[in-house]
Amino acid sequence: MSNGDVFLGEIIGTAILILFGAGVVAAVVLNYSKAKDAGWVVIAFGWGFGVLAGAYTAAPLSGGHLNPAVTLGIAIDTGDWDQVPIYIAGQMVGAVLGAVLCWLTYFAQFQANAEEDKAQPTLGIFATAPAIRNPVANLITEVIATVGLVLPILAFGLTEGLGTSGTAILIVAFLVVGIGLSLGGPTGYAINPARDLGPRITHALLPIPNKGTSDWGYAWIPVVGPLIGGALSGVIFNAAF
Repeated sequence: MSNGDVFLGEIIGTAILILFGAGVVAAVVLNYSKAKDAGWVVIAFGWGFGVLAGAYTAAPLSGGHLNPAVTLGIAIDTGDWDQVPIYIAGQMVGAVLGAVLCWLTYFAQFQANAEEDKAQPTLGIFATAPAIRNPVANLITEVIATVGLVLPILAFGLTEGLGTSGTAILIVAFLVVGIGLSLGGPTGYAINPARDLGPRITHALLPIPNKGTSDWGYAWIPVVGPLIGGALSGVIFNAAF
């Protein structure tokens, strides 16, 4: 795959991922949305479908990593680091673009959030936040949840039929749903540095009424935790398989 294909594929795929993922959260939490208060299960499936759409779209161009932790785990497994910066750059650009598209989609609802008596926090639409703020516990959660994502992805590659049929991406999408349902409660399951950092930057820059803080004091955890989890997954996979 050429550098240009990888960069473009990761931009497009990650933008779709974030548009679906941030979009489902916006649908559930913003006032005057028809999906208001639909709940956590809807959010988990929305993110899973975002992975499904984004990865299938990007796969012919870049393989559809959409996640620096996945890219890191694969690089440690294969020893091929040449295109890692290209992958991560595309993922970051795509994450910012997807967050902007979500904002445009729900523009009227974001503007209605200016009503002080009905205002809803908006950072959670774009980035994660812990239910209980404990940096050590939050970091451990993100590491474990990311191993729960990346290690199975690496193992799926051992089953030739999954890759040939394209079924692997479908299974990964359901894996993301499962992580959200089972492991998402403590931190909101970033499990992807680009997924959290790109939209957080977008949240900080966009003119969103009553948007509040972008919580930069917490922002390192959903970046460092998934990177550690991705690296551990590559090491474990090499050692065990």
